Amino acid sequence: MVKGPGLYPEIGKKARDLLYRDYQGDHKFALTTYASNGVAITSSGTKKGGLLLADVSTQLKHNNITTDVKVDTNSKVHTTITVDEAAPGVKAFFSFISPDQNSGKLELQYLHEYAGISTSLGLTAKPIVNFSGVTGNNQAAFGTDISFDTSTGNFTRCNAGVNFTTSDLIASLTNNKGESLTASYFHMVSPMTNTAVGAELTHSFSSNENSLTIGTQHSLDPLTAMSSSKIEWCT
Repeated sequence: MVKGPGLYPEIGKKARDLLYRDYQGDHKFALTTYASNGVAITSSGTKKGGLLLADVSTQLKHNNITTDVKVDTNSKVHTTITVDEAAPGVKAFFSFISPDQNSGKLELQYLHEYAGISTSLGLTAKPIVNFSGVTGNNQAAFGTDISFDTSTGNFTRCNAGVNFTTSDLIASLTNNKGESLTASYFHMVSPMTNTAVGAELTHSFSSNENSLTIGTQHSLDPLTAMSSSKIEWCT
């Protein structure tokens, strides 16, 4: 496995996961079963108020090809085909949603010791083209993330970020189309108990407002679900 700067979405990801992932007020359950031939079937449901949203997912692996199929409550079929090592360092994705004929998407990811590149293209007459690139190493990295809509001729996303990593600390700074600036911090206090703290400070240039989010995580023991807390301020 290549140990390099990773891909652009990984900039600030540790702090985002600590602060925002799994925070929800909805009731959710999931059940996964594994067949002897390696097929994994997951049934999940989420209750939002009086509405129950459910889906069934199936994953099949064969050599370096993984196929994921999910059927949701609206009878839409989400299919993703992943090819590992389509070429040295390259991973390929092909996804579509049936019956939506404009949902096809092709994505290529390339990981190198000093670079990480991802590009995707919508399979339509006038697609949205995405490109992101990161250069550096596993200690310091700089990247950019661009999305161009060929139907309008406009850039819908133009972001940049920098990431600094040590053995127990990750600091990141990202810019969102020049509209906001976000600084994030993640510190692993104790790997034995998975105890960590994280913070994210965002400044909006249009409203001149600041928002600060601070969170912690801790595992009581390997068999006990992680408990966490989060505090938010806006100025």
